[in-house]
Order: sequence, then C-alpha cells, then structure tokens
Amino acid sequence: MRDSKRKIERAKQYLNALGEINSRSQFGGYSLSVEKVVFALVAEGELYLRACEQVKPYFIQRQMAMLHFNKRGIPVEMDYYRVDETLWQQPEQLIALSRLCLAGAQRQRRHHQNNRRLKDLPNLSMRLELQLRRAGIETVDKLKEQGARACWLRLRESNKNLSINVLFALEGAILGRHQQALPESVKDELRRWYNTAATQPSQLAD
Repeated sequence: MRDSKRKIERAKQYLNALGEINSRSQFGGYSLSVEKVVFALVAEGELYLRACEQVKPYFIQRQMAMLHFNKRGIPVEMDYYRVDETLWQQPEQLIALSRLCLAGAQRQRRHHQNNRRLKDLPNLSMRLELQLRRAGIETVDKLKEQGARACWLRLRESNKNLSINVLFALEGAILGRHQQALPESVKDELRRWYNTAATQPSQLAD
C-alpha cells in the first residue's frame, strides 16, 4: 500500500498538467481521475494507463504489461497498461499519452451517457425497462420529459395494481439516486399524489 501511495503522489506530480487528479480505492488498487473520469489505475505500486483506440497500438508495440486482477479466483485482464521506468524518464511522452487516455475515457463516458438505456438508470431493471417501452417510454430523455407521475400512469394502464414503489423507483431514476435515498419531502408529495391517482383511473399527472 505504501508503494502505491508513493506512486499516486508521483503520478499527480508528473501529470498535474491534466488538471486536478483525484484518487480512490478501486479494483484492489486506486483509480486516478480528472473531473470523475478515470484514466489510470495504481495497483501493487505500479501505474497503469487506461487504453483507448488511439494509444493502444503504441502500448502493444512497446510491449507494456497489461493489468491483471483476480475476480473470485479467476484472472481477468483489464485494458490498462503499465508505465515502465523508461516511460517515467520521458515525462513529456508520459503526459502526452496520459492526455490521450483521458480524452479517450471522456469520449467513452459521453457516448455512454448519450446512449444510456433505461435499465442503466438507478432502480430500473430490465423488466421495468420492457414495461416502460411497451407503454411508449422508450428512452431516458422521454422518461425525464414525461416525469415519474405520467410514466407511472402509463404503466398502470396495463397493471391496475401498480404499487407506489414503482413511482418511487421512477422518481429516483430521473433524479439519479436510489429510491431509498429520496428526500422525505419528495416521498410525502408522491404519496399524496398516489393516494389520489390510485383511485381515479383517468387522473392526469400534475
């Protein structure tokens, strides 16, 4: 752990041109990120850069070692490559590669955000995603545009016994948090609405 801490400090010193670098425990080591985008890992005292399409051929050509970790006793390869001492001695090259890795991770994150499925949101399972799609709510944007109440009413058209927990789940998905973490004020407002809507089949969402 002490070696990893030293390597983190060294990476922060060398790569401060990328922005403020934060570290946190991850995969039995530590992730390095800029604005919550992970571009490197430190494991067993070594720095590994996250490969992207642009730099991976270079990593392979340099024969940089790939990161492995054990998952339930099974070795798993990760698309991260070890920075050797030769590269540490080339700080400009290391910074340039790290910048490309960060840019690749940022692109991947934007792509994921722009192409998220409903099931990728908190509280929403594959089953609930299918139910929403059947009700005409096919995208994350549509869910947010319609709101939890209108979507709940759409779902209830095919399930008259739809519970308030589904309403909480939808609201949490829109807000990006687990339904148990919804503020009590929000839950109370939803309960009041639910008590009215559940007894009126044609009730419209506010």
